[in-house]
Amino acid sequence: MPPQILVGTAGFSYKDWEGIVYPAGLKKKQHPVQFLAQYFDCCEINTSFYGHIRPKTGKEWCDLVAEVNPAFQFTAKLFRNFTHAPGAVLQSTSAATLNPLEEDELHAKEGLNSIAQESRLGALLIQFPISFKNTDENRAYLEKLIKKFREYPLAVEVRHATWDQPEILAQFAAEKVAFCNIDQPRLGRSVSATEYSTAPVAYVRLHGRNYKEWFQSDNRNDRYNYLYTPLQLQPWKEKIERLGEKAEKTFAITNNHYKGKAAVNALELKGMLKGKKVKAPTTLVEHYPELRDFAEEG
Repeated sequence: MPPQILVGTAGFSYKDWEGIVYPAGLKKKQHPVQFLAQYFDCCEINTSFYGHIRPKTGKEWCDLVAEVNPAFQFTAKLFRNFTHAPGAVLQSTSAATLNPLEEDELHAKEGLNSIAQESRLGALLIQFPISFKNTDENRAYLEKLIKKFREYPLAVEVRHATWDQPEILAQFAAEKVAFCNIDQPRLGRSVSATEYSTAPVAYVRLHGRNYKEWFQSDNRNDRYNYLYTPLQLQPWKEKIERLGEKAEKTFAITNNHYKGKAAVNALELKGMLKGKKVKAPTTLVEHYPELRDFAEEG
């Protein structure tokens, strides 16, 4: 696998990963992010979506991963006030319903800078819900948001099919902003699986294909309770390889986090890309023995 392709999970702090991804009692011995860095190339920080990263915490994470994996990178989701309406579950997100506070930009950048200053921030992910459609007002809002966070490598995830247009891709390329390629349940006007490289960084996110629960459940565990088969991952392996040939750095992130399934699929994908077995946590292999086709316990 070329070194510019980095595979990892979305998030690392999940209660249902204990005893599956993480050995029982791990937190008393080792920080989870350091444990993950032994097996993966990167991790997408999702706590930054719910609250700002404390600079001290960001620096600590960087120090922890440096001890076990000097090449490890983080990506981070932008704080939700910038991308989701306050009542996003019930209220559509648009330029009219988004109203981030002035201090949000300051606090977001303080946390991001604590990681960027350690040369470990690979990308900032700006992720919008499917209700954020391609309109004049929303394009203007997105353009302003990109300018606010221009100092970081940016990836934008839009889930509504109206964004999959040549003029949008051209604009992203002109701004050197990555169009996030996603795998999600194809329902209604959901954007289809893409393979776009519009920036020095390419970005892929695999959300799972839980059609039954994707829009029906308010519980994120239900929506992301999905395990890809190797056959389903194979086309994405090929897409990621082609993206890696175009971009300087390509991130492949698995977000089907329920009960460690994201870790399983990330390791399978990593093994496919490397063309050989990779190292995997023993507890994870015990819970998902099919992982032995792509990984060895260690």
